[in-house]
Amino acid sequence: MTESNFNLNSISRRSFLRFGAGALGAAGALGLVACGGSSSAGSSAGSSAGSSADAGSSAAGDYTLVEPGKLTMISNFYYPPFVSMHEGSGEYEGFDVDIYKAICEKLGLEPNILPTVQFDTIVPTIKQGGKADVSIGAITITDERLEEIDFSDPYLDSNQAICVRTDATDTTAEALNAADVKVAVQSGTTGEAWVKENLPSATCVPLDDIIQCLTGVQSGLYQATVADLPVISYEIAIAYTDLMVPDGGEIPTGEQFGIVVSKDNPGLTAAINKALAEIESDGTQDSIEEKWFGEVISS
Repeated sequence: MTESNFNLNSISRRSFLRFGAGALGAAGALGLVACGGSSSAGSSAGSSAGSSADAGSSAAGDYTLVEPGKLTMISNFYYPPFVSMHEGSGEYEGFDVDIYKAICEKLGLEPNILPTVQFDTIVPTIKQGGKADVSIGAITITDERLEEIDFSDPYLDSNQAICVRTDATDTTAEALNAADVKVAVQSGTTGEAWVKENLPSATCVPLDDIIQCLTGVQSGLYQATVADLPVISYEIAIAYTDLMVPDGGEIPTGEQFGIVVSKDNPGLTAAINKALAEIESDGTQDSIEEKWFGEVISS
């Protein structure tokens, strides 16, 4: 996808308000995940500084890297405007790609982005180690995931949404919860978890990416899809004008996005948290938000 000045005025702004660490603790466990399982977000998302092997270092502590001098990242690059591939150049781009590159700059590391992977392989890959140091791409912090890997501090919030054709008559969760309804979801995401929990009578159809889901709804193959609200709204605005988020279609899940890091690399988590704080305080994140969303959405 090309760079967008997509404006979020059409999206409920509360979907993007960021919680601080204290607010997260006060709010307690949150609901579903954006790109993940069905566990709630936990206040222990950030990992404390620690030490590991001596392949890298920062003021936050020592950390290891798959390739010295590089911060190697994996993601599923079919999730615009967060992570995608430029239609012309094939270069990786998006809000999260720019956040990642800003972190690399703060850490004095070279960006090293690997080819796209299936979303449900990300956590196992980071947990196993040896291939990538981090993953970023609208990945929600959940208690379930925190059992397997660490997350950075949260850097953005989001809700989910139901998406249907503009000429659809069945647009509510109640209407879609029927035996003759097929709902497409990206495999391993909150959409899948939410549909299975809340639309048990419908057929949940897991697919590789959100573009397949939206195209399937557009063609009439599926009656609906469920995914992150900003992603659906972005795609409706630039490509899928015959799709819509119906009245009442926003699902207030209050999710928080974080960067995935191995539990064996706490020093890297601490260094990333420091970099995130710096890009927030110096205005870098505001600039990236304006670039991709048309306005600052996290203040």
